[in-house]
Amino acid sequence: MQQEFQVRVYYEDTDLAGIVYYANYLRFIERGRTEWVRALGVDQAALKRDEGIVFAVRRVEADYLKPARFDDLLTVTTRLVDLGGARIELEQEVLRGGERLFAARVVLVCLSDAGGAVRLPAGVRAKLAPVHH
Repeated sequence: MQQEFQVRVYYEDTDLAGIVYYANYLRFIERGRTEWVRALGVDQAALKRDEGIVFAVRRVEADYLKPARFDDLLTVTTRLVDLGGARIELEQEVLRGGERLFAARVVLVCLSDAGGAVRLPAGVRAKLAPVHH
């Protein structure tokens, strides 16, 4: 399952050249991941509160392909690539229409309150497993 999330480029997202500042793509894909997890029925606040578990980014590999500009309507896509014991690997893209502007491979890990890696809870795994091909 691929989740799509739309984001509008605001003036504050751009740099002096009028294009989206490179670090803001990471913010856009973070929002896309949050909406992807929500669409799967995972309540991250409850996961932290009830089980002391959070998702953290361990690695991002990013390709900046073409610039986005002020007022562009962008689509962030998120797709599960791999599911490990404590790890989730995703592919994310930022598109303008059908044009690919940014692509990233993101590895998330499941962490305890103490900061150590822990296995994905069974309930979360059950929600992710159907979208894992």
